[in-house]
Amino acid sequence: MTKKNKNYDGWELGFFDKSKNFRNYQLNLIKNYLKNNLAEVGPGNGANLNLYYRYPKKIDLYEPTKNLYLNLKKNFKHKKIKLFNKKFNSNIKYDTILYLDVIEHIKHDVKEIKNAFKSLKKNGYLIISVPAFQHLYSNFDRDVNHYRRYNKNDFKKILKRIKYKKVNLFYYDSIGYCLSLTSKLLISNYKKNFEKKIIFWNSLIWFSKFLDKITFNFFGKSLLVIIKKTK
Repeated sequence: MTKKNKNYDGWELGFFDKSKNFRNYQLNLIKNYLKNNLAEVGPGNGANLNLYYRYPKKIDLYEPTKNLYLNLKKNFKHKKIKLFNKKFNSNIKYDTILYLDVIEHIKHDVKEIKNAFKSLKKNGYLIISVPAFQHLYSNFDRDVNHYRRYNKNDFKKILKRIKYKKVNLFYYDSIGYCLSLTSKLLISNYKKNFEKKIIFWNSLIWFSKFLDKITFNFFGKSLLVIIKKTK
């Protein structure tokens, strides 16, 4: 587990927010579960919200970082959206709870997941996307306060502590995996031409989608976990 970088300010979010091909791919994987009363934890600048906004009837956003909360408050004004400048800890019951590239930033991840599961309605969905495979852990992960990366077995161990569930786990973005591995092995300074690297990766998402299909989601840069509360 990495030590927290106290100087971290979310500098990378703006680059990834512009990665529309990846965001759309991610949305297509989860859109069927985005219904009724939804909460997103750690929405950042709202890049995902812009894409899934039309699906749920009501949206609660929990953003504990003050400057990101203020950006959301400024840019998203609609009666179906409610903002909270705090960590997720709610007595409200939701049909869907989203953690998209957030859990890896949380030190006590098991506690967070168990708490979120308790806030689901019956037949509700907890949707989590995280960086995959600890062997890809790099200086980038450290610098943006990723405590860890995950594989399927990591989540299977976590989910053994949660009752009444139906779970689907799969990797996605195989090209992202290849690029991340190459970067870790061959590139000493990942920040050099960082924006160009993100643009290049995003331009190859079409190929990633194809490769994910023919490899049956055997590997990928990210892991998607969809948990259904059945009781």
